[in-house]
Amino acid sequence: MVEFICEDSVCCISGRLSQGDVVKLWGKRKRLLSAKIKVIDLSALSYSDSAGIAFILELIALAKREGREVTLSAASGQLAKLIALYDLEHFFDEEAKQGK
Repeated sequence: MVEFICEDSVCCISGRLSQGDVVKLWGKRKRLLSAKIKVIDLSALSYSDSAGIAFILELIALAKREGREVTLSAASGQLAKLIALYDLEHFFDEEAKQGK
């Protein structure tokens, strides 16, 4: 189960984000991040599959289409491996790339 906890300019995603979660969240994706969110904190996201990563990137793309910039930070070791595997480093800040 995944949870989005947004406070001030940071939205923390916690739990597990898999294909099944993405299917459930897809219709809500435009409402998950308020206009003031600038950072998606992944430190509490214990697991994500490729569908989850794609969903997170879709959230960033939605923000960009609205003229906002959102960065990702604090990926877990498992997420850092996916970031490297899929060559997605340019979407993540330096801390997230290193899995810190």
